[in-house]
Amino acid sequence: MVMMVLLTLMTTLRTAMDTTSEHLIKLREIQFCKLRPDDQAAAASELLSGIDGVISTQPQAPHLLLVRYDVRQLTLAVIDAALTDLGYHLSSNLLAKLKRSLYYYTEETERQNLGLDGSCMSCSQVFVNRYQRLRHGCRDERPEHWRHYQ
Repeated sequence: MVMMVLLTLMTTLRTAMDTTSEHLIKLREIQFCKLRPDDQAAAASELLSGIDGVISTQPQAPHLLLVRYDVRQLTLAVIDAALTDLGYHLSSNLLAKLKRSLYYYTEETERQNLGLDGSCMSCSQVFVNRYQRLRHGCRDERPEHWRHYQ
């Protein structure tokens, strides 16, 4: 079963490698942990929607998000790392881990073949986007009379 999926993924990747720049636009599924009751896909979609390199995000289910992005600006490894750092829980089943590892490797290889460095700076934009969506104002947790104590 796993070998069939790997063979299918490899043939899909080979057919996608043509000479046009369309092979640099990736469409990936991000699977979240199904045990969480909240809708992680919709929240992650909002978070990723304004990032450079992300073309579109589309929640398919509460635990499944489709992301379309340009590999020249962003990789799946960067997206997953940013989501994990923000507290999202990615699926930990064997097939999801295997797909992620294969995608990480192929995207990093593509970036190196294009002469791009190994790091993407768009990860910081995820945190900036999240910060802009938070309520602003006084974030001091102390009561008012403690804040002005002299």
